[in-house]
Amino acid sequence: MTVIALDDTDSRERGMCTTYLATRLAERLEADGATVDRRLLVRLNPAVEHKTRGNAALALHTSCPPDEALAHACGAVERWSEFADDRTSPGVVVAPNEPAAVPSSVATFAREALVDHHSLDDALALVAEHGYLHRGWDGGRGRIGALAAVGAWAAFDEWTYEHISYRVFERCGTPRGVDADSVFAAADRGYPTVWDTVDRGEGEPVCVPNAPGPILHGIRGDDPGACRAVAAAVDSEPIDRSATFVTNQGTDAHLLDGAADTDLRDGRAYRVSGVVVDPPETRRGGHVFVGLRRNDAETATAGGHSLDCVAFEPTKRFRDRVRALRVGDRLTVCGEVSRGTLKLEKFAVRSLRRDAPATPVCPDCGRTMKSAGRGQGYRCRDCGTTGEKESRRIDRDLERGWYEVPPCARRHVAKPLVRGGFDAPTHPER
Repeated sequence: MTVIALDDTDSRERGMCTTYLATRLAERLEADGATVDRRLLVRLNPAVEHKTRGNAALALHTSCPPDEALAHACGAVERWSEFADDRTSPGVVVAPNEPAAVPSSVATFAREALVDHHSLDDALALVAEHGYLHRGWDGGRGRIGALAAVGAWAAFDEWTYEHISYRVFERCGTPRGVDADSVFAAADRGYPTVWDTVDRGEGEPVCVPNAPGPILHGIRGDDPGACRAVAAAVDSEPIDRSATFVTNQGTDAHLLDGAADTDLRDGRAYRVSGVVVDPPETRRGGHVFVGLRRNDAETATAGGHSLDCVAFEPTKRFRDRVRALRVGDRLTVCGEVSRGTLKLEKFAVRSLRRDAPATPVCPDCGRTMKSAGRGQGYRCRDCGTTGEKESRRIDRDLERGWYEVPPCARRHVAKPLVRGGFDAPTHPER
């Protein structure tokens, strides 16, 4: 078995898509008599500076001999890559390994590529150590992601699927012809096995991209047949070709454990538990911030630094969940850290503060008492009755369990709550 891996062939502004290039390469391999057992779409660290939108690398598991595989891959890169963008830096790595039997150092490289950062020197040193074939263009930075894609099958143990339908290539850059009503109807039939096809709250078919590339729509889910069935039910302009990918999307594999004694570093994503110590605040642009102390409940309010967490405006209705938090609520939060702030992808309410201090009411006349002076409690100005600050039960708009950003704001690798496997009740967004 041979693994052909490639990355960084597309452009943020000009489009293209590495999945399309991999699909064309797989067709060429099969036309020449090789088998392609698996098409792998591997999402890497979403905080990497040089990424295009989804930071995906691709791998094909094929029977093609390594030398021929490299020649085919180089031909595909030179034919389909978006070289007009000077930030595009394609790379190919070809490994003569069974995908599950790559060296442990290559599997470790793949895991770290999702949660941390690698240099091109790191990648090339491993490529040389194991004798892999490779080639780079315009610096060949894509060999970092390509090597990670080589090691991915051995590195990860949770996989989902995406069935991608492609436009006639000459239509790239023109408005996509997809009937939204048919997308919503197909999404209803496929849910919950097929997820993140639409965002019902925003009325948006999120499976249809806005970028000027060749993808018409991409259907994600836990079963490849269900993904293909949903795709087939969508009314659209002509589909030129399609492919089903095995992928680590929707798995939360990018999250590190952010225990209280862990330094949270920029450019990594964490799962962090703590207590709300700064109430939610809506700031300019509609972004909602809340402060979390990574401590136990007894010391949470005893001074010191809190971790800012933010729900940005594009997370839409998720911000109302954050606004509903109160000081004293215990949470687990998930998201990428940037400039010391955690960008919320989801959070779990572990416990809610159910009471709040309240000014006492006069038992004789029913009026709210006023302060009698510092340290002297409260007094009714009409009756002279005295009293102390009370604790009053409050209604909460949240329940215990997990809340998430809506599908329109979800990162590719973030796990939708509807997939299950969480440690508390879930409140999925659709």
